[in-house]
Amino acid sequence: MNIDLTACFRRSLLPLTTVALTVVATVTIAAESHVAPSEEDMRLYDIATAPSATRLHSDVEKLVSFGTRHTLSDTKSDTQGIGAARRWIKAEFEQISKACGGCLEVITLGDTVTGKRIPNPTEVVNVIAIQRGNSDPKRVVMMSGDIDSRVTDVMNATSISPGANDNASGVAGAIEAARVLSQYQFNGSIVYAALSGEEQGLYGGATLAQYAQDKGWQVQAVLNNDMIGNIEGINGVIDNHSVRVFSEGVRIAETKDEARERYFSGGENDSASRNLARKIKTLADQYMTNLDVMLVYRLDRFGRGGHHLPFNKAGLPAVRIMETNENYNRQHQDIRVENGIAYGDVIEGVDFNFNAKLTALNAISLASMAWAPAPPTEVSIKGQVSPSTTLNWTHASQKDVVGYRVYWRLTTESEWTHSRYVGNKTEFTLDNMVIDNYLFGVASVSANGNVSPVVFPGAAGAFF
Repeated sequence: MNIDLTACFRRSLLPLTTVALTVVATVTIAAESHVAPSEEDMRLYDIATAPSATRLHSDVEKLVSFGTRHTLSDTKSDTQGIGAARRWIKAEFEQISKACGGCLEVITLGDTVTGKRIPNPTEVVNVIAIQRGNSDPKRVVMMSGDIDSRVTDVMNATSISPGANDNASGVAGAIEAARVLSQYQFNGSIVYAALSGEEQGLYGGATLAQYAQDKGWQVQAVLNNDMIGNIEGINGVIDNHSVRVFSEGVRIAETKDEARERYFSGGENDSASRNLARKIKTLADQYMTNLDVMLVYRLDRFGRGGHHLPFNKAGLPAVRIMETNENYNRQHQDIRVENGIAYGDVIEGVDFNFNAKLTALNAISLASMAWAPAPPTEVSIKGQVSPSTTLNWTHASQKDVVGYRVYWRLTTESEWTHSRYVGNKTEFTLDNMVIDNYLFGVASVSANGNVSPVVFPGAAGAFF
C-alpha cells in the first residue's frame, strides 16, 4: 500500500489532532479506493473565453431600442414595446437553432395574469429555447434573464425605459450562452429563458416553473441572471472581477416534517440551491481567470427579490447571479439629470467585457452540469454514537456515471474542504470520522471530467 502522508497533511485544513484522525481514515479505506477519473474538462476552458462582448453590446443595444419593455407596454408594434422585444428574442433563438441544424426548440410560453401591479388581465409571455440532451433529456439546467424594464413608477408603461443593465444584460447573456453552447452536444438538457413580468411580480418565473413540473422535467439548476453588466457601484467602487451568487439556505418549500428532521440533523446551510452556488464557484475557480465568486448566503439582497424565487417556491434549486456593486442611480429610474447626477438605466452604464465574463460563468456552469451525471438521490447518513460515518445513496439513472465522490467539512466551514473518490458504489464508510463534528455530502462523477453538485443527506439537500 503506497500512501502519500505528506500530501494528506498538506491538503488538510483541520487542527493537528483532527488531521491525525483524517489520515487514519485515509489509511483505513485506501484498500477500497479506485482510480478517480480526471476532474478537468478541457472544453470548459474554451467555453470560458467564447462569449463575445461585441455581440452582447449589439444585443443590448437592440433591446434598448424598443423604448420600453414594460410588461404592460405595447404588444402590437414591431419597433416599440415588450411585444416587439420578445418577437426579436424569439427570432434570435431561431437563428441560432438554424445555425446548429435545429438543435434548439424555440417556444413562447404565456399566461394571462392579474395582480397588484397588473390591474387588468394581461398576457405575460416568456421566450424559451430548449437544447435537448442526448442521454438524459428530462434532466434540465437553465439560464434565465428578464425581458421587462421599468422607470421610477412601476406602473408607468409608456416612458422611455432602456433597462440596459436591468435586465437587457441578462437576456443578452442567455442569448449569447445559447450561441456558444449550441456548438456542443450534452447529456442533459439546457434551457435558455427570457422571462417576462419580473418587475410586476415574478410572473414569468412562476409560469415556467409550473411548465417544468407539468412536463416532468428534473430541474437540477436555475441560474437567474439579473443585472450582469454594471461595474461602477453606488459606493464608488469600480469592480470588473467579482460576482455575487445568492442562494437560499433553508428550503422555502420544506414541509413541517422536513423542517423537524433538519432541525435535529443540520442542513440549514446545505439546500440544493446553496450547493448549486458552491458548484458555480468551484467551476469559476478552476476554469476562469480574474473572476472572484462571492457566495452570499441569503436568498437575495436584503429585503428584495428576483426571478429565482418562484423556482425555489416550487422546490427547485435556483440561485441569483449578479454584479457585486449595484448602482441605484441606474435602477428603476426616470432618465434625467438632477443635482449633477445622471439617472437612468442607459447602455453607457454597461461594461460589455464584464457582461461577457459573467455570461461565460453561466456557460461553463450549464455545460459542466449538463455533461455531468445527475446528482445522487436518496442520500442518507448514519453514525450516531459511533466512531465512523456511513453514507448511502441511490441514483435515478446510471447514465453517464462512473463513480461517486464523498465530501466533508467542519460545521463552521462555508465551503467543502475535503473529498475523496469512492468508485461506483452506493455506500461508503469514513472510518474514525465522528458524524457529530462534520457535514457530509455525495456527488456523481462522469468519465469526461465533470462532477455533479454535492448533495447533502436528507430532504434538506435533495435536488430531486
